[in-house]
Formats: sequence, structure tokens, C-alpha cells
Amino acid sequence: MPKHPLNTEQQRLNQHYLEDKNWLKWGPYLSERQWGTVREDYSEHGEAWDYFPHDHARSRAYRWGEDGLAGISDEQQRLCFALALWNGHDPILKERLFGLTGPEGNHGEDVKELYYYLDNLPTHSYMKQLYKYPQSEFPYAKLAETNRNRSKHEPEYELLDTNAFDSNNYFDVYTEYAKASEEDILIRITIHNHGQEAAPVWLLPTLWFRNQWSFELSQERPSIKKGGSKADYSWVEARHPQMKEYELYFQNAKQMLFTENETNTERLFGQPNSSPFVKDAFHTAVTREDYAPFSAKEKGTKFAPVYHFTINGGESREIRLRLCRKGAVNKNKSLLGEGFETVFQERLQDANEFYGQFAGSQEEDFGNIQRQAFAGMLWSKQYYNLDMPRWLNGDPGQPSPPENRKNGRNHHWMTLNNEDIISMPDKWEYPWYAAWDLAFHCVPLAMVDAEFAKNQLLLFLREWYMHPNGQIPAYEWAFGDVNPPVHAWACLQVYKMDKARNGKADKQFLKRVFQKLLLNFTWWVNRKDRQGNNVFEGGFLGLDNIGVFDRSSYIPGGGHLEQADGTAWMAMYCLNMLEMALILGEEDMAYEDMATKFFEHFIYISDSLNRLGGDWTGAWDEEQGFFYDILALPDGRYIPLKVRSLVGLSTLFAVLVLEKKQLEKLPDFHKRLNWFINYRKENDENLVIEEFGKQGNILLSLVPKDRLMRLLTALLNEDEFLSKGGIRSISKVHETPYVVNIDGQEFGLQYEAGESTTGLFGGNSNWRGPVWMPMNYLIIQSLRTYACYFKDDLKVECPTGSGRQVNLATVAEDLSRRLAGIFQKDENGRRPVHGVYNEYHYDPNYRDLVLFYEYFHGDNARGVGASHQTGWTGVVAELIESLFESSIHQAKPQVL
Repeated sequence: MPKHPLNTEQQRLNQHYLEDKNWLKWGPYLSERQWGTVREDYSEHGEAWDYFPHDHARSRAYRWGEDGLAGISDEQQRLCFALALWNGHDPILKERLFGLTGPEGNHGEDVKELYYYLDNLPTHSYMKQLYKYPQSEFPYAKLAETNRNRSKHEPEYELLDTNAFDSNNYFDVYTEYAKASEEDILIRITIHNHGQEAAPVWLLPTLWFRNQWSFELSQERPSIKKGGSKADYSWVEARHPQMKEYELYFQNAKQMLFTENETNTERLFGQPNSSPFVKDAFHTAVTREDYAPFSAKEKGTKFAPVYHFTINGGESREIRLRLCRKGAVNKNKSLLGEGFETVFQERLQDANEFYGQFAGSQEEDFGNIQRQAFAGMLWSKQYYNLDMPRWLNGDPGQPSPPENRKNGRNHHWMTLNNEDIISMPDKWEYPWYAAWDLAFHCVPLAMVDAEFAKNQLLLFLREWYMHPNGQIPAYEWAFGDVNPPVHAWACLQVYKMDKARNGKADKQFLKRVFQKLLLNFTWWVNRKDRQGNNVFEGGFLGLDNIGVFDRSSYIPGGGHLEQADGTAWMAMYCLNMLEMALILGEEDMAYEDMATKFFEHFIYISDSLNRLGGDWTGAWDEEQGFFYDILALPDGRYIPLKVRSLVGLSTLFAVLVLEKKQLEKLPDFHKRLNWFINYRKENDENLVIEEFGKQGNILLSLVPKDRLMRLLTALLNEDEFLSKGGIRSISKVHETPYVVNIDGQEFGLQYEAGESTTGLFGGNSNWRGPVWMPMNYLIIQSLRTYACYFKDDLKVECPTGSGRQVNLATVAEDLSRRLAGIFQKDENGRRPVHGVYNEYHYDPNYRDLVLFYEYFHGDNARGVGASHQTGWTGVVAELIESLFESSIHQAKPQVL
């Protein structure tokens, strides 16, 4: 039975997935940055930031998608809607979020705006976003220049560091959407003046078609044309040859502007335009207050009414619009009036009901954090389109791309053809999918929409994503990069969460992913086990600069790296596949054979990682009690790289309890398991399996118990890994730099709690000290599994040296509290995530706003990196839920 009774939003989800209604046809699918992406880059040498910069975005038609401010689109991104604003001072309209490119920022690319995802339902039947817009000129040049002049040892210069928000001279712009039906979307835009003085503002709610005609993707040009008007409202009609006709209703405005979504070639390239009505025409009209050229134009592919207000200090103005399929509504007074307000009230009530089912909502602050985490996850859905053959070869009617592109970036991925709605890490900083990020996204997504989470995981295993050789594409900058193999883990998590919350075991889903995951597992074994000894490589494995050198580039001394984490990830992969096979084997004995295969493979990997003695140089250092990478040189030397980091801690991830009652359902597997165990014993081979529980349960753990205890001692040591906000990526012992000499050349690193001081991997992420939520989540998951087996038979000091002995379930809870505490108000009303910015701590217009950063400072837990990477940081929603649902947890969670 479902864990919660069906509410109105859940009914809509059921209607959608039963294909009764298409509630997900419209959603927040616009990117927040289409410029500066690989897919829009047709340069000779892959210089994406320079080829399509922010300065071109307002004037140049995109090829593969659209972007906008607080925008929406249909699921194929043919018709789009978003805001444009002007404060009377900026040189351009605010049509999209501004930020610095990778080369411009002193710590890589970074959005320089204040915006917040406040609410969103899984069907997007209610959505709310907040954008804070300065009343003075937006400091574009100052932000770029100041950051450009700062070193990597200095903090980033942010918008709140400028004087743009002095004396509260800014507008809060709230954009809300409410669906009356699948194709009837009500839009409410509220602008509030926080200053004391009256201030002008221009609002252009903009409707436009993505330009497909210039690239011969559509034979017939779509159009938006003037429809009609009444006393209180007007409307336009939007027609596209490949979709139904839509209408946009809006409160009457003095100006209605039409133009074409086509490149301003004169401005960008010095080539005459065929028409003055180009993509950026509205910028010129509004900033120069020159509307005369538009007086006779009543048709185009881009349209906006223009509202000009002078808003008194402390007051607000509201504008209402309605985008719907033609004929869906009656043209009467309630279209934007009383009936309009009723729909918004009902949808907000639906949202309160839907999120009220979560345990986190029992406490106000945690409920707010959890709800904004869910909102960020759902706002970060994006239309993503890339057809590799067409991207490499160019479009008909367009200039041919440079010939050497055909041997450049991603040219080995000619079978990749993506056009889907995908959960993005961050729609500005990372407006492209990242395969291992997505695995973590699916945990909080499964809490609100398990079917969407399952479909995302299935998608990346389809033949138009997965390479024919079995590799899963990493991200558009380099589809062939190797990320940790967490897809199988995510599939299991979503399966279990779906079963627990919705009362159904979707074994058909497991069967579908299992077959494709076999291909990916085989790719790993064939490509990343160089010596055939069950010790794996993989390169940087998503941990960017965690090594003393770039693990994906040339290895010093001409050797190769035997990676503790690569091997640990593959051991985890084995156990994930084993667990899937056991679940499926309960109904289909054919899966028992696969269960045996993965069990044995796990044993072999465990043996390789843990073996000692003879001429074998293992990853375990008995003296230091830690796992390390091993550099294998051509002359037969092996050099341990003794960096105490997540590389060694990742060995904790490979753990599984085989319960007696499950083994009894699988007699053939149980028989083979016992034979294999006895065979290893008889031949005096390392078994690794050390624990057989009193109840007949078996613990499969990559880390034997004695080594587990030593790793936990380091993990829970506040002078090493344990920080205020969770587990650090590198031990604090490396405040004293670690240096290793390889053939006369020195390599080293040092603990850095915050931003990276190197340019490795762009310099915008740092795995040399900060706390990363997804890795912490895996540690907590592993501790929960160990706790299920050992219960009170294994206790540790937490923190190390404190004298407080607790079981591992309590350790997992303590870590969850620290991670949730990053976002929680302390006794002084300060959220650690917001660092030094007092606006967030004391200003009532900021203090309930939460940002979900990419990673967190290793000492004080402030947010670092991408500021809107709700993506994998969104797993905090599940941690909050688990804290409240835990049988151990008796009181309101507090930060340790």
C-alpha cells in the first residue's frame, strides 16, 4: 500500500503516467544559459566561451535551445515564455542571467545574480521563482573587471559585494505559474519596491518561438500575431506547423512589440540585416524609448507587451497573463480576474498539501529547507538537444564548420542524439547533463516523482545516449570522460524508495536497467582493468583535483595509476548488480547465475585491494591505516601516493548485507555461495568475507572489520575529516603540504578548505578539502548498511577522542545532522551556508532564502562553487526526511 494517501498533485501524476493527461507538456524547461555551451560552439578549436559569449546572447539566434529568466517552454521547446526587465539605467534589457565565463572568473565560471527557486510541484502545476533586480545600473563591467583582477587566493567578487543593493534600492520580482489544465497556464508577475523612494521599472513578458527555420528544421516559419483586445485584456495567437495553436492573454499595455528571433548580423558581424526586426530589437526600442518602428508590425516570431510602472517605496504592482491552447478558455472578465485568482489559491493549496506529507515539514525551518530543495530540483529540469552528426557536420543553409572539428571534441560519439527533458546540475553554471550527478539527482526526485526519476535513469542507458561499446556519456565537454559508476546504485535507490513510498515493487524497471548495465559493467572491466588483476583505473573519476597530479592526463614516469577509488567503485558496482540479481532472482531463477557471477567478481576485487605480503603492493597501508592510490612505474617500482582523501574513504561504499531469509528464497545461489566460500578456504585463498551474523546474515564488505575501525577513527576525527558541515574531501593533516618525488620531479598538494588555488579542471571546483554532499551521502548510506548488520556489536568514538561511544546508526545520524545543519538557522539566526553575507542572516527579505551550493567550506560550511547546484546537493532533502523518520531520532534535529 502507498505510504501516503493520494493527494491532488499525486492524482495529476497518476493521470500523466497513465497517459490520460499530459501534465508535463509544459514546464521550466528553458536553460538559464544557452550561450557559452559546447552545443552552441562551432569554433575550430572548441573555444565555447569565446565563440558565443554573453554579449552575443541577446542578438544571436541559438541553434540547440533557448534560455530566459524564470521561463517555461513546451517539452520540445518550440514555444517559450520568460521575463525581460529594465530599470531605466542598464544599457540592455535583463532578459537572461549574467555571469562570468571560465576564463573571466578568478575561480572559474560563476553566475552573478540573486535568484531563488521558491516552489514547484512535480507536474509544474504551481511554480514560484524570485529574482532580485537592482534599481541602479547593473554592475556588469565592475563584476567582470574586479574578478578578472583577483587572484585564485582571493574570494570571488559577488553582486552583494557591490553597491547595487545599498539602501534596499532593488525590486523583488516574483514569477508564479499555475495550471488550470495541462495546456492552460496562468502567469502572475509581482514586482515589489524595497526602497524608500519611488522607482521606475519596465516589464516585458516575452513569448517567442525557437528558431528552427534558419537551420532547415522547419519548412514553414511559425508566427505570433495580434489576436484582439477587450476592455481589460488583449491577446496574441501563436501558430507553429508542428504544434497546436496557442493564445497568450495579457492585461492591456501601451506598447505591443513584435520582432523576429533572428540574428542581428549587422551588430555582430558587420553584415546588413535583411530586416530591422531582429532578436535584440526590443532592447533598442525600450532603452531608447523608440517604439515608432514597431507601430505597424503586428506579427513576428517574438512578442512582448511593454508595461512601464513607477512603483512607490514599499509598494507592489502585479501583472497577469494566461498562456493556453486556442479555445481552451472563454473570453470573459474572469479570464484574468476572479477565476484567475481562484486557480492560484487552489494550486498553492495543492502544493501545501503535497509537501505537507513529508516528515521534514513538521518543523518550520527544516520544512522550508526541504521544500526549497525540492523546488530547485524541479526548476532544474531542462530541454536538452544535441545531434552529434549534425553538430559536427553543420546544418543546411549555414556556413560549414571547420573541417578539423570532425576529428575534435566528441567525434567518437556519432551515435549520440539527445532531445529530452533532463535534470541538470545547475541551469546556469552546468546547463548540460552530467551522468554521475544525475544519479544523485534521482534520490530527491524519487521522493516527489519516482516515475520521472526512473525514466531519467533509463534514458541514459538507451542506445541514443549510451555508446555502442557500453560507456555512458559523461557531459558535453567530453562525453568520453570517465565518471564513477553510480548508475546501478541510483537505480537501486530509486527502486527501493518507490517501493517504500508508493507500495509497489517495480521489478520491470530493474529488469530493463539490469540488461543495459551489464554492457556498461563489461565496458569498465575491458577498458579500466589494465593488468587484468581486478585493480581499476579511471582517471579523475569526477574528483577533479583530488590527486597530486591530473589523474586523467599523462602519468609521471610513464607509469599507470592503480586507483583505490576506481577499484572501490567497481566493488560497489558488483554489489549493486548482485543485489539487483538477487531481487530479480526471487521470481526468475535465470538471475541467480548473474548473482553468482557478481558475488565472485566482488570477492576477486576485494582480494586485490586488501592483499598483503609477497611481491604484492596493495592499496592498504597497515602502518597508517588507510587506502592509497598506487603509481606503477615501467621499471617495476610501485609508489604509494599517501594522500588521505575520499579516494581511500570510497572503499566504505562497497558493502551489502545478505539476509538469511532472502538467501532461503534463492537456494541455487546459496548453494554456490557456500561452495565458493569453502573452495577459497580449502585453497588457503583470501576470503575477505569475515562476518557471519548470529541470525545467519552475511556481510559483504570491501573493508574488513579491523580496517573499517581504523578508517572510522580517521573519518570521525575533527583534526582530519570530520568538519562542522560533514566529511571533508581531504584530511586536514595536509595543512602541512604532502609532496612526493617521482623520478626527480616533485608533485604535491595542500589542504584547501574553500576555493581552489589552482587552475586544474577550470579551477571552479575543489576536492582538496571542502565537503561534497554526494560523497557524504554515500558514506551515510554505507554506515546505515553496516549498522543494520552490526547493530550495537560495533561502537566507535564519535567524534574521535570524545569518549562518546555510539553505534554506526548514530554516527550516520550525526553526519546527517551536520549536513542538514549547513542550511539550518543556528541560535543566532545564521545559516552557515551563507557565510559572511549578513543580508541572509538578518534581513527579513533574505533570511528564509536558501541556496544549495556545489560544495561547502571544509571549516565553516559556507557554500562554495555553483550557487544553484540543487542537483546533487538536493539529497539533503532525503537526509532531513530520514532524520525525522528515524526511530533513533526523538527530538528536533540539532547541529552538533
